[in-house]
Amino acid sequence: MPTIYTMIGQRLLFGVVALFVISVCVFGATELLPGDLAQSMLGQYATEEALTALRAELGLDQPAILRYWRWLTGALQGDFGVSMANGRPITDLIALRLPNTLFLALYAAFIAVPLALLLGVTSALYRNSVFDRAANSAALTAISFPEFFIAYALIYLLAQTGYFPSMARVEPSMELGEKLYRTFLPAIALTLVITAHMMRMTRAAIINLLASPYIEMARLKGLSPTRIIVKHALPNALAPIITVVALNLAYLITGVVVVEAVFVYPGLGQLMVDSVSKRDFPVVQAIALLFAAAYILLNLCADVLSTLSNPRLRHRL
Repeated sequence: MPTIYTMIGQRLLFGVVALFVISVCVFGATELLPGDLAQSMLGQYATEEALTALRAELGLDQPAILRYWRWLTGALQGDFGVSMANGRPITDLIALRLPNTLFLALYAAFIAVPLALLLGVTSALYRNSVFDRAANSAALTAISFPEFFIAYALIYLLAQTGYFPSMARVEPSMELGEKLYRTFLPAIALTLVITAHMMRMTRAAIINLLASPYIEMARLKGLSPTRIIVKHALPNALAPIITVVALNLAYLITGVVVVEAVFVYPGLGQLMVDSVSKRDFPVVQAIALLFAAAYILLNLCADVLSTLSNPRLRHRL
């Protein structure tokens, strides 16, 4: 009979296969980008001899399958090569920007997760009330707008008035309070994007459970609606709630590209955008693979936690 460890092993195997497929897609997509990297680096007046020498130095004269194999074997060893734009090791560039991206994602998560759970539970508790309708309308509005629109709207409403900076420039030596202040707008932009989805999923999960027989029995015993939701409905709704929270946290790690670019935030998303504009393919490939690995790992955590929190799923193992 399968155990939780067997399930984790299967998910990890599927994750490795998915990561391999993603690496092929990422490498192939960068190969299909138009233009010549050597030409863009040397300029339009470069001689053919100089272009040929640079292509040979960068390995661009080799077959794509050979370059992919060398890149993949290096990535498996933690070596993504060097940046074609500045010659620095890519691992150093990622190590410099990764803490900023994680800080922004955690900042948004600490705001979004409690807020979404509170709104979802309250909307389910007061279903079809004015609060419920207002919360659902606000959630649908937030879901309808893309991240860059929300980011620019926040800049127009809050940054132009002088309350917050429009560019979230942070330094490693900056104090925590100053960093929280400078990154407030990008954190709120991400919060508005993911809170709506988590809130609606939480509301739907609890409302679905409120029609269960044991909830009806609790009502007949005279328990208050708040006690019914907190003591009976919410614990049984943990599995879908954990899943949607984990998936949105994965989005926070991988979906910061647009928000970081709008606020000029020195994270991995901004580095990826700059690298695309410079045609620095190794950096783009490394960051895309890192984002994919984070998404797969958080999906694995969602599967494991939702299984452990659901007795019916746990007893099947």
